[in-house]
Amino acid sequence: MSTNRWYLSTAPIVRALVHLCVPMAAAMAVGAVYNVVNGAFLGSQHDTALLAAITFGTPLLGLVMALGGVFGVGGGALISRLLGAAEHDPARAREIRHVSSFAVWGSVLAGALFGGAGLLLLHPLVALLGADAAAVHATTSYVAVTLAFVPVLAAAFCLEQLVRAEGAARQAMIGLIASTAATLLFDVVFILVLHRGVAGAALSTGLANLVSVGYFAFWLHRHSEHVSLAPRWFTLRPAVTGPVFGVGVGELLQAGFLIVTTLVLNNLAAAYGDGPLAAMGVAVRIAQVPEFLVMGVTIGVLPLLAYAYGKGDRRRLTSALRACALTVGGIVLIFATTVFVLREQVLSAFSTDRSVLTIGATILTAQLTAMVANGFTGLLTSLFQATGRALPAVVMSVSQGVLFVPVVLLGDHWFGLPGIIWALTATEVTVLAVGAGLWLASRRAIDRGLTQGSPERADEALAQAAA
Repeated sequence: MSTNRWYLSTAPIVRALVHLCVPMAAAMAVGAVYNVVNGAFLGSQHDTALLAAITFGTPLLGLVMALGGVFGVGGGALISRLLGAAEHDPARAREIRHVSSFAVWGSVLAGALFGGAGLLLLHPLVALLGADAAAVHATTSYVAVTLAFVPVLAAAFCLEQLVRAEGAARQAMIGLIASTAATLLFDVVFILVLHRGVAGAALSTGLANLVSVGYFAFWLHRHSEHVSLAPRWFTLRPAVTGPVFGVGVGELLQAGFLIVTTLVLNNLAAAYGDGPLAAMGVAVRIAQVPEFLVMGVTIGVLPLLAYAYGKGDRRRLTSALRACALTVGGIVLIFATTVFVLREQVLSAFSTDRSVLTIGATILTAQLTAMVANGFTGLLTSLFQATGRALPAVVMSVSQGVLFVPVVLLGDHWFGLPGIIWALTATEVTVLAVGAGLWLASRRAIDRGLTQGSPERADEALAQAAA
């Protein structure tokens, strides 16, 4: 058994969480810091429209990453469950090569179709994103370059999930940090030297993800015992596509609703001028630093949960959930408090406009409050994905979008700009309550799965019983 698999299978829970979550949290934090630095790079150009363009283009980038997540998250969760099931039935490991090939090449093909369609409909898409006259040129440049790199972006995100599915969190961290470092290097060239603005920022992101695709593919080829990226293993068998899409489709639905909610938010905020919109972009980037740390934990623990579930190890699954919940609580308490106390000093690094700073402080406070609820929501979502509970995972993914639109519309109508700012906070708290209810309703089904093994093994047992 490899060292990475030992962490999934039998390592003490604390050591396993450190191995899986610390590298992921570090990589996410580095990525969040990059977002802040990238915002500072663009802010140094003294053009508010550039920051606004990034804000307008953010939901599109999220949708692209979710496209990779359909195949990466769904495929990665299935691979971890199969590895766990293989402890009882070694033949199950042979299915992994089909899952991995379908995931990678599916993400590339889907990315090519999405990117091509987006470029054909570029101007209507930019208008749909809500860009106003002042930011439409910059937004068009940012979106066009991003769409050209969609296959690369989707493949990079998918490959990262497959690497983590085997417990290789350190290697996933190396790939993500290398990508971030490459992006910073390209930013210096394209933004500060060549003055390409947001187009340079998008180009930097695309090229850096190409670097990470090369790294992840090389590592899997050299070190993975079961994962294969060879096209010859590509399959459309329901035994592969069903579990992958069952879990992964939630990622795409969540991103789709994110687009809708962000469009509504951008259009409502735009009525109050470019200042509030730019402040939102800056505040979100700052709040992402502690938020990404929490995401590193909740996403990092998914392979461990899936492996324990596939193996039928109830004690390990419960211990991992408990330790992860305590970790999330500690992070949100420490970092959210620190960022809240220093919010004015941090915001001043991005803008000297007093109106932007004042609005930004309020938005940052709301974002940090929402982050607390979002951290535990993410843990519940990872549990549903790891255990193959497709319906609860999808409900968690779409509930924020379903709830946010009426909440923000009513907030704008009743309270104006403050209602828009605090709408996300109210929504996240409600989603957490929904998640807690789904967890209580799913406990019996998860217990049955632990007793019988993974969902796939349970299906086999039912088929044998019927025969």
